Amino acid sequence: MDLDLDRLRSETPGCAHRIHFNNAGAGLMPAPVLEAMTQHLELEAELGGYEAAEVRSEAVDDFYAATGQLLGCQARNIAFTPNATDAFARALSSIPFDRGDAILTTRDDYISNQIAFFSLRKRFGVDIVHAPNLPEGGVDADEMARLMRERRPRLVAATHIPTNSGLVQPVAQIGRQCRELELLYLVDACQSVGQYVLDVEQLGCDFLSATGRKFLRGPRGSGFLYISDRALAAGYEPLFIDMQGARWIGFEQYEQVETAARFEDWEFSYATVLGAAAATRYALGVGIEAIAERTPALGSDLRDRLAEVDGVRILDRGSERCAIVTFKLGGWTSEALVHELRRRGINSSLSAREHALYDFTDKEVDACVRLSPHYYNTEREVDDVVATVLDLAV
Repeated sequence: MDLDLDRLRSETPGCAHRIHFNNAGAGLMPAPVLEAMTQHLELEAELGGYEAAEVRSEAVDDFYAATGQLLGCQARNIAFTPNATDAFARALSSIPFDRGDAILTTRDDYISNQIAFFSLRKRFGVDIVHAPNLPEGGVDADEMARLMRERRPRLVAATHIPTNSGLVQPVAQIGRQCRELELLYLVDACQSVGQYVLDVEQLGCDFLSATGRKFLRGPRGSGFLYISDRALAAGYEPLFIDMQGARWIGFEQYEQVETAARFEDWEFSYATVLGAAAATRYALGVGIEAIAERTPALGSDLRDRLAEVDGVRILDRGSERCAIVTFKLGGWTSEALVHELRRRGINSSLSAREHALYDFTDKEVDACVRLSPHYYNTEREVDDVVATVLDLAV
């Protein structure tokens, strides 16, 4: 699928100043996102915050419709959150864990998710079970299925794309097993939304958390949580439900709302919601299928080219890999290399061992450089980044 790169880059102001290969950290916002947020802030300054939100109520509602379209669900299944970790935590808090309940997850789940699991173990006595990896990397889905049958976990959780490597986990295969066994399933799609086509029915998940700032190219401070009809009908609600998600119907009684809004707070940044809606509509306009074709292909080309540079060690593993490329360069600390790349106009990111303790221990590294191109980046930029690393390797 052909994309109009000239137009896309002209609508991305940051492209004029640097090579942005840090989309796994925060993508460059396109102009319509910035405009949507700026215009609403100006409206708040002119009318007042409550009044501006009322004037833009239809545009605010479009956030839910657009995100539902992106995931193949209804607007009623979407809750706005300030970030993916917050969304993940709200889903976790809705599950009434008892001592001895098991959470089945992977060795490559996101650091904040792992810490949250350990916190639940500390407070409630929950067992945390990590499914083993395949020799080539990535969770062993068959072993995970066996553990599902053996342990009957209260929750199965998997990060689609870990933050620390290009690995893509088989979340749909895991979801099919969860549906078969009627197990609750939570997917972290923080790095895959905006990079891949996602269909929550195909994934078979009850909850899906994501951010707006990464490959979706939305503003920082935006995220969302998908809640399935099954989970809504079962009455799952966040531990600290507020007036957005419930109605106070008696002195000692409240009633939860029927939609995913029960997982929201009443107060949030409407400018950010509108920016997130604009980012999602922008991605849908570009075409998620086209993005999903081009973005991983740029990552694959970058990975293959870097692997040919003397002194470069590519750290990505797994049978399927995305646009995230992680590596080390001999003679450089990863932190120093990130700073030098930035000095030369190339944005990258540092991944530290503590962010992925299992993975980096297995790989025997303390840190690495993470590069993550996106569809609006060019093949020429890939050439320039490879040439820069080659120059630094001499």
